Amino acid sequence: MSGRTSHVFPRNSKAPPPVVSHGDGAYLYDTSGKAYLDGSGGAAVSCLGHSDAHVTQTIKAQLDKVAFAHTGFFTSDPAEALADKLIGLAPEGLDRVYFVSGGSEAMEAALKLARQYFIEIGQPQRGRIIARRQSYHGNTLGALATGGNAWRRAPFAPLLIDVSHVAPCYAYRGQHEGETEAAYCDRLIAELEAEIAKHGAETIMAFVAEPVVGATLGAVPPVANYFKRIRDLCTRHGILLILDEVMCGMGRTGTLFACEQDGVAPDICAVAKGLGAGYQPLGAMLCSKTIHDAIETGSGFFQHGHTYIGHPTACAAGLAVLERLVDDALLANVAPMGAALANRLNDRFGQHPNVGDIRGRGLFLGLELVEDRVNKAPFDPSQKINAQIKKAAFEAGLICYPMGGTVDGQLGDHILLAPPFILTETQADELTDKLWNAFKAVGL
Repeated sequence: MSGRTSHVFPRNSKAPPPVVSHGDGAYLYDTSGKAYLDGSGGAAVSCLGHSDAHVTQTIKAQLDKVAFAHTGFFTSDPAEALADKLIGLAPEGLDRVYFVSGGSEAMEAALKLARQYFIEIGQPQRGRIIARRQSYHGNTLGALATGGNAWRRAPFAPLLIDVSHVAPCYAYRGQHEGETEAAYCDRLIAELEAEIAKHGAETIMAFVAEPVVGATLGAVPPVANYFKRIRDLCTRHGILLILDEVMCGMGRTGTLFACEQDGVAPDICAVAKGLGAGYQPLGAMLCSKTIHDAIETGSGFFQHGHTYIGHPTACAAGLAVLERLVDDALLANVAPMGAALANRLNDRFGQHPNVGDIRGRGLFLGLELVEDRVNKAPFDPSQKINAQIKKAAFEAGLICYPMGGTVDGQLGDHILLAPPFILTETQADELTDKLWNAFKAVGL
């Protein structure tokens, strides 16, 4: 970018990024030729890396047929085929797919569908959402209100709907010393039951959660039976269970849908990121037959929509991604390579004085940083440890995803790792080495 003024509005106007030149496998290259190992898949997006020939050829072939047709007039073969494949692989009960352009749109569609469903079945009093603190569900206003990411919400608080937030399932900090995992789970369920009782079950529309919490907490999985208890509670009270798998889904945790590992099926599920794998902007909202049938036999019209829903080229890309993940069995690499990377991280950082917890599932891993391992004291946020790590890693040729506010929206730092599913043992070594060097560069 040297020598010219950019008219692009960047994420950070004080620190414009370098220009990307090209991608090859698990690496991105800038225009100077420097290579960066994509240790976070961008934001857990690039599950196939950056040069998958099957996906790119499929996109080119679709462009030769038709790039775009508005869903107010047409459906398309790619959309139909991708929906069929997704439903064939989805948790039991999910039956319809609504294609959008990303995760925030998928969650916004999920919330609006939940509301319209209750109107259609004659329960218009159900409008309250219960979600969890330290969650993230997107940046559109409905999704932002639903999420519990404090610093993202704060500037826009006057614009946000009223949402109930209960404690996350965050054992590293939430489980008391001497408390069993089962007792911790009991306590979380009791808090949710109390919140339902406070407002009246007949007013609650949905409970919303990420099966494995991504950006805000750093790859935090639930304790055993947590989501089974949640599922039972929602069913008993007629509350819809909306699972946000935008970041943790599409194979990232080792199964195509993250909730498979918890033995539950949602009423509505949002996916994105890995579905398009970065080759096209794509997300999807999946819902049960019961919900779709209520719309079909009622008004017949989902009162929602965007220009690019069901985009044929994006859906063609998504189908090609699923073919690579499922038909070509790249998904089978996630669990073993995730274990291999986790072993390396534990060997190198497991006793580091500033690493309090290493967690996650599959190739979705997090390290929580602390000033003191014994009492789990976080760093002073003014130090911006997460930003220092991100900068040092990037300079070392590693893309990772550090964030702050892990504990309560202000305190705490973590590093999220979500590399491509094509990661090799050698690249896992490289990732670990470069992250270690980044720690040393910032004095940890």
